[in-house]
Amino acid sequence: MTAGMPHWVMSATQPTRPRDIPEKKGLTFLFQGDSITDGNRTRDNDWNHIMGHGYAYLIASRLWFDYPEREWMFYNRGISGNRVKDLDARWQEDTLVLKPDVVSILVGVNDVIATLRNWDPQPMDQVELIFRRILDKTRNALPDTRIVLCEPFSLPLGWALQKPDVWKTEIRKYQEMVRSLAKEYSAIFVGLQRPFEDACQLAPPSYWIWDGVHPMPAGHELIARLWIRKVDSELDMFSS
Repeated sequence: MTAGMPHWVMSATQPTRPRDIPEKKGLTFLFQGDSITDGNRTRDNDWNHIMGHGYAYLIASRLWFDYPEREWMFYNRGISGNRVKDLDARWQEDTLVLKPDVVSILVGVNDVIATLRNWDPQPMDQVELIFRRILDKTRNALPDTRIVLCEPFSLPLGWALQKPDVWKTEIRKYQEMVRSLAKEYSAIFVGLQRPFEDACQLAPPSYWIWDGVHPMPAGHELIARLWIRKVDSELDMFSS
């Protein structure tokens, strides 16, 4: 862990997946991203904790329960602290090898934090180039795989209150990039910023996100519900 980084920023060199991949039967769903996706998941075959405790766990739990006859498989390969470049570096092992039918990506806030804290920041055009490389790798290796791009989000708490004007400008750049890439690559776009803002009409921001970046339990549930609804509207696989 690098000095000065928060406790949840973890090294991308740690083991990221169980070595034994079950035989593929039904569809395979893969969640990729940073600590929001990671959810403190284990890096072994302990199925009590392997999906973490965030939105990926909630989505997998609900769909596993609702559709046992379909023999779907869910993987969580989020790693705390990851930036776009980190996903690119491990994409072969942690994505392409798993041959997902649906791969969902939520990443970007650590790139924003890197800019604010001057932790080896990258220019936006370079980040976009790397993101495109990830999507191109996926399209070339797995042309039938559906890609889901989730919008990075924040609320005015914690991290988002540090240089708030800069934060707002930077997070919007990533939101616009993800939206644009989703359209260009015909990916499913799950918008999250506006739903989190709308949710604050029901309860204060701290009810949904505890530090401006990481969701509270209700925030993870918000993501899970939106993800299922949006993916189902595009693929018609959860309501049939």
